[in-house]
Amino acid sequence: MIMEYRNILLIKMSSLGDILHTLPFAAALRKRYPKAKITWLVHPQFAGFVPDPPVIDEVLYFDKVKFNKLGFSDKLKYFCEMRSLLHSKHFDLVIDMQGLFKSAVLAAISGCDNRIGYCEMREGSGFISKAIGGSHSKDHVIERYLDVARYLGAKVESLDDVEFPMPDLSTETASVQHKLQEAGWQGGDYVVIVPGARWWTKEWPVEHYIELAKKLTADGTAVVLAGGPDDAVKGQKIAEGTASSLVIDLTGQTSLRELAALIKGCSFYISADTGPLHFAAALKKPLVAMYGPTKADRTGPYGSKNSTVLLSPAKCAGCLKKKCDNWHCMHDITPEMVYKIYQEKVAEG
Repeated sequence: MIMEYRNILLIKMSSLGDILHTLPFAAALRKRYPKAKITWLVHPQFAGFVPDPPVIDEVLYFDKVKFNKLGFSDKLKYFCEMRSLLHSKHFDLVIDMQGLFKSAVLAAISGCDNRIGYCEMREGSGFISKAIGGSHSKDHVIERYLDVARYLGAKVESLDDVEFPMPDLSTETASVQHKLQEAGWQGGDYVVIVPGARWWTKEWPVEHYIELAKKLTADGTAVVLAGGPDDAVKGQKIAEGTASSLVIDLTGQTSLRELAALIKGCSFYISADTGPLHFAAALKKPLVAMYGPTKADRTGPYGSKNSTVLLSPAKCAGCLKKKCDNWHCMHDITPEMVYKIYQEKVAEG
């Protein structure tokens, strides 16, 4: 018998790409339980993309950055405070969509005995929350998450049923427009390039981005470089290497929501496997994504026919290595390959 729940805790704390991958599940969960109170537990730095009401009613925070700086006794105090907070909410269902030790601890101290998670529960989290598998356990991670929604009785049968509830970005759009104009943007279409990635093995070489930017600007196309503070050095190198007034470097100069607004306004998006890629996919932007060590069938852009994944021709592609002594997979994807796809997609309109 499928249970009805009134007070649900969803645990998904990081990272940016993982939060975005969970949005369709959150939308499906709300449709399944229209009258339930749904709370999302997240790290503060990723909270900007937790859906607004009516999809998510309340947001709770576990501040990992703060926690890691605390001494042992203060860490225990923080956990006790978190336990008291979670117990006070009286959840009747906890859904651990992180599937890691850190999320398992929080699920365990929630005060709720009814705990489930998705099929890939790691680091012992499966001992705390029941892993829910389904017919899509070998498919894209979004489908793996949606199997949990299906288990709960949600009807998600095709791509037409998949929704990405995105926040209102009108304020951020105005802010980004101002930053673009201050940086010399003359208006019109622009291509967004995000050169960074969480693993260095996923990054496309800076020299490749320079060659690609030269090809794009030679056609009169404006290029906006974007990303977090860690991408700023790469952005500067690409801008200096391209030496074109059509290249605008905003790496490290936008919030996450401003980055989403920047992508929302672009005509095309290009990057390797990184979080902002999933903004572009959710917004149905034409895009090219370069994949080497990671597997696009598991974490690639999802739900958009405008997405093109360019897989490395390297035989070792898809190894899932964060470190590599013979790293060449991303080098093997040439600027010419990316530019050719860009031209084809622009011609298609």
